[in-house]
Amino acid sequence: MEKHSFLAFDLGATSGRSIAGSLTGDKLEMKELTRFPNSMITVRNHFHWDIFSLFEHLKAGLRAFRQSENIDPESIGIDTWGVDFGLLAADGSILGIPYAYRDSRTDGMMDEFFKLVPRKRVYELTGIQFMQFNSLFQLFAMKRANSSLLNTATDLLFIPDLLNYLFTGVKKSEFTFSTTSQMLNANTKTWEKSLFDAMQVPVSIMQEIVMPGTIIGKVSTDIAREAGVGQVPLVAVALHDTGSAIAAVPAEGTNWAYLSSGTWSLMGIETHKALINEKTEALNFTNEGGVEGTFRFLKNITGLWLLEQCRKTWSEKKDYAYNEIIDMAKAAKPFRCFVDPDASDFMNPDDMPAAIRQYCNKTGQPAPSNESEIIRCIFDSLALKYRQVLDMLREVSPHPIEKLHVIGGGSKNAFLCQLTANAIGIPVLAGPSEATALGNIMVQAMAMGCVKSLAEIRNVVSQSVKPDAYSPQDIVQWETAYKKFREVIKLGA
Repeated sequence: MEKHSFLAFDLGATSGRSIAGSLTGDKLEMKELTRFPNSMITVRNHFHWDIFSLFEHLKAGLRAFRQSENIDPESIGIDTWGVDFGLLAADGSILGIPYAYRDSRTDGMMDEFFKLVPRKRVYELTGIQFMQFNSLFQLFAMKRANSSLLNTATDLLFIPDLLNYLFTGVKKSEFTFSTTSQMLNANTKTWEKSLFDAMQVPVSIMQEIVMPGTIIGKVSTDIAREAGVGQVPLVAVALHDTGSAIAAVPAEGTNWAYLSSGTWSLMGIETHKALINEKTEALNFTNEGGVEGTFRFLKNITGLWLLEQCRKTWSEKKDYAYNEIIDMAKAAKPFRCFVDPDASDFMNPDDMPAAIRQYCNKTGQPAPSNESEIIRCIFDSLALKYRQVLDMLREVSPHPIEKLHVIGGGSKNAFLCQLTANAIGIPVLAGPSEATALGNIMVQAMAMGCVKSLAEIRNVVSQSVKPDAYSPQDIVQWETAYKKFREVIKLGA
């Protein structure tokens, strides 16, 4: 059987990777080629992304593919985290360095924008969950500050679109990522001009929207020469990493939900049209684009960010290995205290362990006294948060939810997966952990004619990866804990 080779770049908010994918028949194999750090940089008290450093790492990944495989990839594709963007001047140069979504300049911007366009109307148009760092509010913050960058800009490109532009010189915006901006009309799938008019920002700075699986262009001659490859096609995969990940859920039928588990946790269902009504607005669910024009009806949940930031603080004294962290959580008493992972207290505190203790104090709970208790608090709270969001999903889902597919890095955490099954009371199927890269590669394969549909993509994933299964345990104890968790959430709010 013929072998097809692809190169995926998967960029997260803390690290990035280049991954080679080889598709032979209905089996896909992957190999990590390079891994590199990605972290926010601070410039004049603002958080930014070093887009030029990221681009250098991607070029290095392209060189590594050629050296490792001794062939050119049939195509390349890039996915990243959501919402952030860069600006271009009329001559095509990048203006400044892109802001990072955790920057404080969007504080209060939602309420200010709702004075121009009511909250209800924004949701009716976009169907997107309200979060202060959505592109809409980032752009509005720049307009309010009379940003010289925005005043000069002729084009806005989201982070993966910007990287695609650096490779090819072609300016496009991909559908799945564009929906995360809260500037796209969910029904017409076009930019919502009324939102730009309200900000007094010309909608002309936005790009033509293309669907995942579109070949954007070819790597420019100078970059191809630098990397030692030919002019390889670049595919607009599902550029939002969760869009790529959901494409790789090894599921059949409709009666399932997914949880993409990593720094962020994203729980939802797949639909063929946006679900926008008073109930979904009240529950603050989002309708983000998917492959084949589907929608990812989901809620963003602050995920393992809390643990990652605790480890960062503790690393000054001890750098705990992940197996140590799991053992510490198992040894700690369950249900001693809870936090709401989505509380603003945990957005970006200087000291996450201290923030967790302070939250417990203000909600009348015993504060965790050591690292083990903090870790157990995080894991218990995440599992119960998943239960809360799943209950909300059931209120609005057009179909029953009989199992939960956990994908992404968090699917490798067997302890948390078991806690999640206990909390939600239905089976959990964990894997693939590399769902984003799998989805990225398989959408490239679809663009190049190797598979024909989303269903075929999922069939290849099912043939290539076997999920781990977890059944609910200790249901009565978890029901009691869930009642206590909901009370804590109310106090914390």
